[in-house]
Amino acid sequence: IDRFGARYSPAILLGALSLLVVPPLVGGDLREWATRAITLTVAGAPCALVMSTPVAVATAIGSAGKRGVLIKGGIHLETLGLLRAIALDKTGTLTLGRPVVMNVVPVGKPDRAGVLRMAGSVELHSEHPLARAIVAATTSGQALVEPVEFQALTGSGATARVDGQQVYVGNVDLFRELGADLRSVEVVTQERRAMGETVVLVGSQHAVWGLISLRDEIRPEAREAIRNLHRAGIRTVVMLTGDNERTARAIAGELGIDEIRADLKPDDKHAAVRHMAAAYGRVGMVGDGLNDAPALAAADVGIAMGTGGTDAAIEAADVALVGDDLRGLVYAIRLGRRVQTISRQNIIFSLILLAVLIPAAVTGLLTVVVAVMAHEGAELIAVLNGLRARVPGHHSLAA
Repeated sequence: IDRFGARYSPAILLGALSLLVVPPLVGGDLREWATRAITLTVAGAPCALVMSTPVAVATAIGSAGKRGVLIKGGIHLETLGLLRAIALDKTGTLTLGRPVVMNVVPVGKPDRAGVLRMAGSVELHSEHPLARAIVAATTSGQALVEPVEFQALTGSGATARVDGQQVYVGNVDLFRELGADLRSVEVVTQERRAMGETVVLVGSQHAVWGLISLRDEIRPEAREAIRNLHRAGIRTVVMLTGDNERTARAIAGELGIDEIRADLKPDDKHAAVRHMAAAYGRVGMVGDGLNDAPALAAADVGIAMGTGGTDAAIEAADVALVGDDLRGLVYAIRLGRRVQTISRQNIIFSLILLAVLIPAAVTGLLTVVVAVMAHEGAELIAVLNGLRARVPGHHSLAA
């Protein structure tokens, strides 16, 4: 509409000027052609056309805000209506982001309490949900030690010096890269993953001391949201996670998710979103963590979980779900599609009206008074239709 208006308005003014100048030069009545020129300027004014989209967009954004869905601009709302695939982070998005320790399995020494103490000490100041769960699982009898030389290993885990020794806490791939012997934890790792639990190993650079399995509760509305995304016309729903494939498949099976991408680092999530865009068209990405920021920025529309999301994720996203309710995502997509429909209705109506009024003004069949009435009437119709750009029947999602 912006591009059209920038070309159309000068064309109408040029056409009116031509009516005012050319016919009188070849013997036409100046007064009559001047009247036609003024009538053309009024009849051809694109007010209803250029108002058709902004009114609908402004109405929809205001309506969405009341329901806890903050949309940062009209272009993002329009793009929501064009999405064909959705990528969702797992931890904190599909799940509550509050994992709990389910089991601790020591391998030799230290014992169960020692494994948990070492892991908790390394993760003492980490903000990662799994790290907070491990720290929370320690008891008063397991006094944690202040870690020295803490280092976050993005997408893999963390390491620090505890009691004078270098301790690693992370996924299986981290310890495989370190060259540790994983045979002692292979069986129990597979068992826990099959139950949908995330496995974190604890050990030194050369040996695994034990494993900690954690489970993050699935959001209660997640199943309904995935089902409604499919009903809303989303062709493919993909889960992106740093977890291993077996754990990811267990959770995806519970939720009815179409595809999974597992064992992903932040750069891998970014690449996965790019690959989805090439395969499916317009792609939306939903996430909440610092690791999700690159993927959110790469998507056609990035959606952040507003309450639980990190500042980086919210900054990189185009939409924020204030209530951390995935039903808000479905609402936003339906709203974007409704805006598309209403804008298209207004555009077609305005173009048909202009196609009738402009020839009538040029040929003298239309008076200035009738042109003004038609022009203002069309504006009112476009505005009233634009005010319908909301999805009724949805309760507040911000509560």
